[in-house]
Amino acid sequence: MSDLLQQLEALQEKALAELAQASTTEETRAWYGEYLGRKGQVTALLSGLGQLPREERPVVGKAANQVKMALEAALQQRQEAIALAEMERALEHEHVDVTVPGRRPVVGKYHPTTAALREIVDIFVQMGFQVYDAREVETDAYNFELLNFPPGHPAREMQDTFFTTNPDVILRTHTSPGQIHAMREYAPEPIRVILPGKCYRNEDVTARSEMMFYQVEGLAIGKNITFSDLKGVLLNFANQMYGEGRRIRFRKSYFPFTEPSVEVDVDCILCGAQGCRMCKYTGWLEILGAGMVHPVVLRNGGYDPAVFSGFAFGMGIERQAILKRGIDDIRYFYENDVRFLERVA
Repeated sequence: MSDLLQQLEALQEKALAELAQASTTEETRAWYGEYLGRKGQVTALLSGLGQLPREERPVVGKAANQVKMALEAALQQRQEAIALAEMERALEHEHVDVTVPGRRPVVGKYHPTTAALREIVDIFVQMGFQVYDAREVETDAYNFELLNFPPGHPAREMQDTFFTTNPDVILRTHTSPGQIHAMREYAPEPIRVILPGKCYRNEDVTARSEMMFYQVEGLAIGKNITFSDLKGVLLNFANQMYGEGRRIRFRKSYFPFTEPSVEVDVDCILCGAQGCRMCKYTGWLEILGAGMVHPVVLRNGGYDPAVFSGFAFGMGIERQAILKRGIDDIRYFYENDVRFLERVA
């Protein structure tokens, strides 16, 4: 019996010494398995209790329980101390220094197309134009015939069209059909409107063309409106869009819905009109097409061409952004490359 009691005492001292060296919760769990678990040393030592005489068993059993209770109490105390230390280390590691400057949150930006559209709209609104929202799905009549594109007209081939299952219903190829809608809504009152929106053409996607793109159409109708009024509006637009001191030039062109028709250039803002790759070394950048509203279109819109006159213009929104920011590929606008969007936004 005395040998067993001495072994219990020695085991207790050894266990307490090892427990004092434990510094993590995982180490205390391993210690528990070593000494107090079902296969631990205390259990193994007590397995010989049945070999003692009956009268010695209560004494040894009581001593064994005291050792076990002492070890369990010591384990609980050690685990609490370790848990407290681990919590303090975690709090110290996760400490927030309120004096450190904060990080500026990342905020969203307008897409370059949206930014250019808003800028263009703001300029024309300042000049008294109203925004008119026109539909993207059109009939052949509004998209072509009422704009002086009769069936078989060769100019239709310039705008490769997306047709629906109904051959008379198409995706608009330009924003010009909105002219007829606006005129028929307001005639015979004078109007000044811009019509921004998406257009669709069945074209190969290249650095200069997309099958879906944005345009802004402009239309002004009243009495005694002349080509000089058109020139003044576009010169004012160029100076506000591209900077004061801009020069513009008009080149004769052809559009079925205007007569006379012109294409408008602005002196290159990238090279100061000295010639560069963007302006093809001419010193000029094409920005839009324009002209005086054709009498046939005026009549189709509900205006008497003998009394009313007007001008119209149309521009690609992506093109304005390309020219202003020196972008060399229209495909960048719709590839969703965050690097490009952050650079030009």
